[in-house]
Amino acid sequence: MGKYNSIAVIYGSDSSEWEVSCRSGEFVASRIDADKYDVYQIFARFGKWQLVAYRKKNAMRVTFPEGARPEVDKTDFSVNVLGEKVKFDYAYIVQHGAPGESGELQGYLEILRVPFSTCNSSVSTIAFDKYACKSYIRDLGIVKCAPDALVRKGSSDIASVCDRVEGEFRFPVFVKPTIGGSSFGVTMVKNPEDLQGAVEFAFSEGPAVIIEQGIHGRELTCAAYFDGKEVKTLPLIEIVTENEYFDYDAKYNGHSQELCPAKLSAEEEALVSSTTKRIYSFMGCAGIVRMDYILSPEGLYFLEANTIPGMTSASLVPKMVRTAGMDITDFLSVIIENS
Repeated sequence: MGKYNSIAVIYGSDSSEWEVSCRSGEFVASRIDADKYDVYQIFARFGKWQLVAYRKKNAMRVTFPEGARPEVDKTDFSVNVLGEKVKFDYAYIVQHGAPGESGELQGYLEILRVPFSTCNSSVSTIAFDKYACKSYIRDLGIVKCAPDALVRKGSSDIASVCDRVEGEFRFPVFVKPTIGGSSFGVTMVKNPEDLQGAVEFAFSEGPAVIIEQGIHGRELTCAAYFDGKEVKTLPLIEIVTENEYFDYDAKYNGHSQELCPAKLSAEEEALVSSTTKRIYSFMGCAGIVRMDYILSPEGLYFLEANTIPGMTSASLVPKMVRTAGMDITDFLSVIIENS
C-alpha cells in the first residue's frame, strides 16, 4: 500500500500552456499505480476546479461529461462524488505555467497541509522566473550563465535597454518572457533593429522580459529527483532541432530529434549530472525537476529550471525514464512517496 489514498492530479492552468498541461495530466493520471491509489483528475483553469474523471483502486475509470462535473470545494480540498465526500490527501501537480508552476497552488496546499509532488511555494516562485532563477544560482560558481538584461513593462526604458544590448551583446540574442514555457513569446533576434519588436511580442506572455545573449553549443537537458535516500539524475537528452532553435514547432510538431542518452564523453556527462544535482539540492527542490543547458566550447551554460516538466507520452522526462529502464508507473510512485 502507498503512503496516500486519494490522489488529485491537477492540470489545466491559466497560461498559454494549458492544453499541453491537460495532455500531461491525463498521461500522469493514467499511469499512477491503480493498485495503490485512488486517482481523481481535476481540471483547473481561472479559479474553476472541476472533477473530470476518477478511478478507484482496481476499478473502472468513471468520467463526467462537461456541464455535469462536480466542483472542487477549495475550503478543504475535497469533492462530492455521487453523494460521497472525498477529501484529497495528496496532489500531483501537472499545471504548466501559473498557478501550478508559479508557487501559488503550492501556497494554497501548504496552508491546508496537503502534501504535493513539486517544489515548495518559495522554490517554485524563484524557479518560475527565468531571470530570478539565473540570479539565484549565478554566484554559485558551478555553472555559467549567459549575459542578460531585464525589461519590465511600464517601468523600463525599452529603447535604452535595447541600445545597451546592441552595444554589449553578440547577436543573435533570445528574447523571452521571464515566466512561462513551451517557447511561447520567445524570439531569436539576429538584427538589432528587430529587438524592440521582439520585446513587445514577449510582453504578450507576461510583464517582464529577459534578453539573453545566444550561446553556440549543444542543447542538453537533465532531470533530477529524490528517491528517498539521495538525489538522482535520469539519462541526459541532447536536443537537435531542424529549426533555428528549439521553439514550439520543434517541440510539439516533430521538427527535432531528442537523443537519449546524449552522446557525451564520460566527463561531459558527469559535469551535467553533478551540476544538476547540486542546483537541485542548493535550491531545495522536490519532485522531478528538469534543467536545461548549453554545452559550449567555453563551458556549461545554465538556461532554466523546469519544476513541472512536460509529462505526455512523448515528453522528455518519460523518455528519460524509459531509457533508464524504469517503468513510468513505478517512477511516479517514487515521486509520490518521496516528495
